Amino acid sequence: MAQTDILFENRLLEIFEHLHAHPEISWKEIETTAYISRLLQSEDIRSYTFDDCTGLIAEIGSGSPVVAVRADIDALWQQVNGKFRANHSCGHDAHMSIVIGALLKLKEEVTEGTVRFIFQPAEETGTGALKMVNKGVVDDVDYLFGMHLRPIEEVPFGKITPSVYHGAVAFLNGKVIGDDAHGARPYQGVNAIEVLSSLSRQMNTINFSPFEPYSAKMTRLEAGGQSLNIIPGSGKFGLDVRAQRNKILLELQKAVEHKIEQISMLYEVKIDYEWMDFTPAAEVSKDAEAFLRKGIIEVAGSEALAEPLITPGSDDFHFYTIKRPHIKAAMMGLGSDLVPGLHHPNMTFDRRIIKIGADVLAASVKYALKNDNSS
Repeated sequence: MAQTDILFENRLLEIFEHLHAHPEISWKEIETTAYISRLLQSEDIRSYTFDDCTGLIAEIGSGSPVVAVRADIDALWQQVNGKFRANHSCGHDAHMSIVIGALLKLKEEVTEGTVRFIFQPAEETGTGALKMVNKGVVDDVDYLFGMHLRPIEEVPFGKITPSVYHGAVAFLNGKVIGDDAHGARPYQGVNAIEVLSSLSRQMNTINFSPFEPYSAKMTRLEAGGQSLNIIPGSGKFGLDVRAQRNKILLELQKAVEHKIEQISMLYEVKIDYEWMDFTPAAEVSKDAEAFLRKGIIEVAGSEALAEPLITPGSDDFHFYTIKRPHIKAAMMGLGSDLVPGLHHPNMTFDRRIIKIGADVLAASVKYALKNDNSS
């Protein structure tokens, strides 16, 4: 590796270490935004922040086409070594470092077209991308690239996929509404635990084609109190509902609603529910995917190119194309020997992927600028 490459990699690792050591949860990424803003100012890169939310936008070049790159900047709130705190266990610290690296590589090379860098807040809540869309930051974008570290069982270090086909997900919060009864008089009420247990079992009776990946399962159940001689009449529950395609998720949501209504009628009890935090499945552009494929081969060789990845996970990145269908987008999946898994409090990965990812991303952006056929 040339001396300039070593210095560049060391700088990216320093940026990563700072971001990793200062995680902030969704919509609270105040210091993260300020740090990136100061870094860009020191590089004479034009950027702007927002009055009503965290995150920032940076740009180089001018005119068309407009190629955008997105990095998510928030961390998770989770228990780490027995203490709850913000924690970068989804790799967003690496994503920011990779995008900053691509920006630094491209800032002197872009002579035609615009490259916009979106440092997006609140990916973990599924609401950050929608905020950026509503602010108009992608209205004129032709191509959009994202990236995400992948677990070792999906993509090992040395392999990079030019597209990640995330699934769609929706969450449901609900409650059984009834009166408590004495443990000696169960006939005087309906046991919310029995209602919710039946509802959980009914999720397993929803059937679609075996060729369609999907799932609906209860992930939260609350009922009862400290007194064991009281039959709880009320209870709360939550569902995680997923499908690989947006169309199937909509059908799955209707099936879930039907099961809730059936259980409500069976037990003659009121069940209220509300759908929360829908995140769409990926809509991948073959053109954007092709530019990422070329960038991977140029930087890492054809042996590094992996097949497109289908995964049941989700990412609000795909709201950009759902809300602005003219955008041609793809998300690169970076093999980094990530273990034991995304969102694990002690997640680790091979940090060599930060420079590699920055190089691939920069190369892919240049292909998009040079070979634009968005019109």
